[in-house]
Amino acid sequence: MSSSPKTALLEEYALVARALSAPARLMILEQLAQGERGVEVLAEKTGLTVANCSQHLQQLRRAGLATSRRDGKAVIYRLTDAKTLTLMDLLRVVAERNLAEVERILRGLSDGEDAPEPVSRDELSARINEGSVTVLDVRPPDEYANGHIPGALNATVAELEQIFPTLAPDVEIVAYCRGPYCIYAHQAVTALRRHGLNARRLEGGLPEWREEERSVETTPTTTNAKAG
Repeated sequence: MSSSPKTALLEEYALVARALSAPARLMILEQLAQGERGVEVLAEKTGLTVANCSQHLQQLRRAGLATSRRDGKAVIYRLTDAKTLTLMDLLRVVAERNLAEVERILRGLSDGEDAPEPVSRDELSARINEGSVTVLDVRPPDEYANGHIPGALNATVAELEQIFPTLAPDVEIVAYCRGPYCIYAHQAVTALRRHGLNARRLEGGLPEWREEERSVETTPTTTNAKAG
């Protein structure tokens, strides 16, 4: 007996939901939100084997969340479109609003305290134009080099101690990272505030900033803690 059109549609919708049901695939989507990646780079970034990463990528492709192109013998993957990024963020919002464990984990990243309200992208853009903010990109240097908010400094969470002396204590610091699932900015803000600095994180990350067609810089080098 054939299924009804509605059942057939729901099966397709469920295909997308199932593709989002594995933490490994969410990590892959987070990486693809930074830019195009080959399977070897994705495997290295996510800690997966190349074979396992390829299997997850095929599921993301079948669900329409990722697509690919050939570059010689290599296959390069990317997010299908900006709606994939929107779906990733909606998943985060629903989880943060409705799951107590998510709230507990996020409070733990803020030393058990309520985290300060994030800075909107519109507000950060205005403050960059005013010169009244220090922007800190806490992603790895290769991701920073491939694209970052203009003028942002780059230092990973582990490297913050090295740049504390260079940060003006009377200027607010806004930290950002990879987007919906990245916790580096949460960790950086906690470390900066623990050091007595005024810091907040950006609402969203570099992918959301770029999707709104805001200015993005690239650098030919991967030097850390240096203005872009």
